[in-house]
Amino acid sequence: MANLPAVHKTQLLNPHIGARAAQYLRMSTDRQQYSIQNQAAVIAAYAHAHDLTIVRTYRDEGESGLLIKNRAGLIQLIDDVQSGEADFGHVLVYDVSRWGRFQDLDESAHYEFVCKQAGIKLAYCAEQFDNDGSMLSSIVKNIKRAMAAEYSRELSAKVHAGQCRFAQLGFKLGGRPGYALLRELVDSSQQSRGVLKDGDRKYVTTDHIRLRPGIPEQIAIVRWIFERFLEGKSEAAIARELNRKAIPTSTGTRWKRAAVNRVLRNENYIGNLTFNRRSRKLRRTCSTDNPPELWITSEGCIEPIIDREVFIKANKIIQERRVDITREEMLARLRRTLFKEGRLSPAIIEGTSGLPCASTYRTHFGSIRNVYRLIGYTPKRNYEYIDSRPLWAEERAKLASEIAVAIKKAGGSSTPGLTDCLRVNGSGSISIRAARCCTKKNRAPYWTIRREARLPRGWIAAVRLTEHNNSFLDYVLLSTDGNVVQTIAFSERARARRGIVRFETRDALARAIAKQVTRKIRASEHTAARQTNRSRSSSPKSKTVSARRSHY
Repeated sequence: MANLPAVHKTQLLNPHIGARAAQYLRMSTDRQQYSIQNQAAVIAAYAHAHDLTIVRTYRDEGESGLLIKNRAGLIQLIDDVQSGEADFGHVLVYDVSRWGRFQDLDESAHYEFVCKQAGIKLAYCAEQFDNDGSMLSSIVKNIKRAMAAEYSRELSAKVHAGQCRFAQLGFKLGGRPGYALLRELVDSSQQSRGVLKDGDRKYVTTDHIRLRPGIPEQIAIVRWIFERFLEGKSEAAIARELNRKAIPTSTGTRWKRAAVNRVLRNENYIGNLTFNRRSRKLRRTCSTDNPPELWITSEGCIEPIIDREVFIKANKIIQERRVDITREEMLARLRRTLFKEGRLSPAIIEGTSGLPCASTYRTHFGSIRNVYRLIGYTPKRNYEYIDSRPLWAEERAKLASEIAVAIKKAGGSSTPGLTDCLRVNGSGSISIRAARCCTKKNRAPYWTIRREARLPRGWIAAVRLTEHNNSFLDYVLLSTDGNVVQTIAFSERARARRGIVRFETRDALARAIAKQVTRKIRASEHTAARQTNRSRSSSPKSKTVSARRSHY
């Protein structure tokens, strides 16, 4: 990517803050190759015409303008403005839509007001109006904001209609392929172009993705799951058998009841593909369950690996097993289970016949703790830390944002991955976690980091919590090969011995990671240069020159 116009502090022509400006650049997808450069060129021309010097650049590459939470550049800009650390008097943006396509127009106005309140002027360089606070400017600006939001809504509707059409043709649209299935890339004439691995995606618009059966070992596991279920084994029992045999899921994790249930209900195994069961338009935080009449089903578009009669029998058992009971009856059955077992836990609930699953109790009563409270049960284990989880999530999001910004400043690149993970320069990964404090009698406090859904190879950047897990102690950084079974546990004494480095602030941790990234970039550049020099020295022309020199 071409270098963006920026001026260092030592090159400033005007020492007054009123002549200093920051530029904000954003493009929605990585495929908009020249968007950032085009925006920067227009902004540079505007700055030159208004005698402004660009001293700071904030950017978001490949990020939608619908929400702010994934836009590290804009978040950093607003934080700098609010903290009073901004050393500029203007913010230059290409146009209103680059600032954002917020569906709530007041949100877009709010971020602009934050800058205005700090005495910083926001200019839209490619617009035909001056953002001078006049009535005409305010009217036009709000119309532009509404147009930017409406563009996203119209585009979303068009994209969804196109997805439904492709789903009717039997093409796979997003999401994981499922256990024992592979994503196959096909061209416009339906000729195979190979199998896509995890994380791969298509780039040619005329190419599409179909599902096909995966490796024979996994296909045999799927058939075995159906056989065991029809023999009378529950999903939980089947999951335990798979885990005893050390057979992982498609994501490398242990089997659970829900994972086995998904296999039993997956119509892909009999050749059908269903789309639009759930939808989450315009990147809303919650997805919507769509009624069956809106589902798009394509039958016979996948090579089946399970006989249709077997599938129907298994799903008939699942449907007949479902019995709708009242909330009072759910609590009454749980009280009887408590009287019989002497205690309760999600595992006991899952393994007791006649009880709804733990997730059903959570759905109806908000949490398992609420259920326990309603039946008068007080578990020995302290679950108060659960109330602090939203606070952990907020801090993890801030940590991920600061790390992403620091990596960009260091010349690297990062993209969001699964389960609070950043992929750095397309190779290494940084998993963002919370290290929960645990205390036991006659034992020093120790901290645990749960693996959760997935833990790739790379680093773990964790927020370390205090004794009651309701505030933050510090931050730690450790490396991992990805082979963590369930949790990582360490005490303060063991921390240094195991190479776990601590930091007082998020900023210190982010800068340490940026240094690691910079070191890797330089090492890779050095290796590439050495390989280039070696290839040049081993070329036929170099050998001839060397032979001539040795001859003389």
